[in-house]
Amino acid sequence: MHKITNSGWVEVVTGCMFSGKTEELLRRLRRAEIAGQEVAVFKPSLDDRYGEGTVGSHNGRQWDATIVNPEENVWDITEELNGEQVVAIDEANFFTNELVEVCEELAADGRRVIISGTDQTFRAEPFEPLPQLITLAEYVDKYQAICTQCGEPASRNQRLIDGEPAHVDDPTIMVGAEESYEARCRNCHTLRTD
Repeated sequence: MHKITNSGWVEVVTGCMFSGKTEELLRRLRRAEIAGQEVAVFKPSLDDRYGEGTVGSHNGRQWDATIVNPEENVWDITEELNGEQVVAIDEANFFTNELVEVCEELAADGRRVIISGTDQTFRAEPFEPLPQLITLAEYVDKYQAICTQCGEPASRNQRLIDGEPAHVDDPTIMVGAEESYEARCRNCHTLRTD
């Protein structure tokens, strides 16, 4: 809680895949825990890459989390709390826009809310609700990865199907890691349109 205003706030950690978003989220949680703050962590039920009930980064770090159905039970986040001052939500891009209201309520209740998620789809379009969360947040950090093709800073998610760029009409959400995605720069990012 901010000492002068006695209010909470929202922090957003965003960027493309493999840029270190979840690693940064976990770093902030470790620091909050060291400071003696109670922490509650939530993740969408869609993301089972690192096991159920665990927020994990690509480099192997993990934190226990409560699973939430991102389309039906977003308000469960507020109901699951038991006085925790810090509330973290990973993979916010898998939630509906209702997450924005949940975060507003949590911050209004004096909590520090830390959001992590990618802000772009594999088409390089805004990935809701991240753009809205970025707008309401007091603090925003956007991370970049390294382009797997040229080594430049990467800001895009390149989806791959059998090693080839995905078609522009493919579904927006497809949970995956290195087997399905690469970080790419603007110039190396491609989509199939045939």
